[in-house]
Amino acid sequence: MSEGAHTPTPIGAPVRRFPLRPHQLVSDITPTADVFVLAPIGVPRVDVAAWRLEVAGLVERPLTLSFDDILQFPKQELRAFHQCAGDPRRPTFATRRITNVIWGGIDLARVLAGVTIKPGASLLWASGLDHGEYAGQTVDAYVKDVPLDEAISDAFLAYELNGAPLSAEHGFPLRLVMPGYYGTNSVKWLSRLELADGRPQGLFTTKLYNDPVPPSAEQPAGGSRPVWRTAPESVIVSPQPGQQLSDDEVQIWGWAWAHRSVRQVEVTIDGGRTWRIATLGQPSQRSWQRFHLSWIPEESGPAVLMSRATDLNGEVQPQENARNAIYNVTVDVVAKKGEG
Repeated sequence: MSEGAHTPTPIGAPVRRFPLRPHQLVSDITPTADVFVLAPIGVPRVDVAAWRLEVAGLVERPLTLSFDDILQFPKQELRAFHQCAGDPRRPTFATRRITNVIWGGIDLARVLAGVTIKPGASLLWASGLDHGEYAGQTVDAYVKDVPLDEAISDAFLAYELNGAPLSAEHGFPLRLVMPGYYGTNSVKWLSRLELADGRPQGLFTTKLYNDPVPPSAEQPAGGSRPVWRTAPESVIVSPQPGQQLSDDEVQIWGWAWAHRSVRQVEVTIDGGRTWRIATLGQPSQRSWQRFHLSWIPEESGPAVLMSRATDLNGEVQPQENARNAIYNVTVDVVAKKGEG
């Protein structure tokens, strides 16, 4: 018997796979086998023939689309970085789980054009077919929300990853992709989109994925904010940690990314005492940006290399205590011996 779109599907075991460390991010486009997978409440088994995507809520004309209906829209591609936000209970711990991929699918705006949005709709809720227990709490469906205006302008419905159909682990048959947002908002095994005027009251929008906001003049009691837009971040790919260098010229290079893009990357070769502006490449669509800096070591011994990104709004990658804290690489400089 085929399973309906909202019938609970059999769930496999949780999957957590993070293949690459920063010095292994050598490819502009991350091979699919190296793209991280995080499915904390398991991977649903989806019957694509029975699968449906519902679009409902504050709309004049609700829609129900089959996978064949989705395929009738002209296919597009989106190059974008894809980053895990890390443990939602440890917002100050940097995990460096980052990849850059090519999604195949359609702009969400093409689908929403057919529903006529009602006044007052401000958020898009996205529901996946994964369900089970997480953090000691039963979850009927993984539900996330994003601002509707950004969803209309940016969101993507992906059914391919790097030119091949999505695997089950990556969200087959369809996932929401929010470029410039942390991966937790790119809901896999997508089954429902709902337009709403307030936030859903689920585990992943209330207790988890909300960062604390310290008290301020505008908000004396402090508060919290959703883990949505990606903060500016960068990593050095080469040299790699522990690498032994001579006093020849060294090319320091890596990747930088942010919600809208990065406007500057600085590099230090002395542990943060002085900073130099690196050469920064332009992004392609919403992909990460490559930076590089030439350096001729002048002293033997350990050297601590770091990079820090600044985004278009002037936000600077912090030194510590943040999920986008500065990453450092310690290398060993060995000067060549002179001739006797």
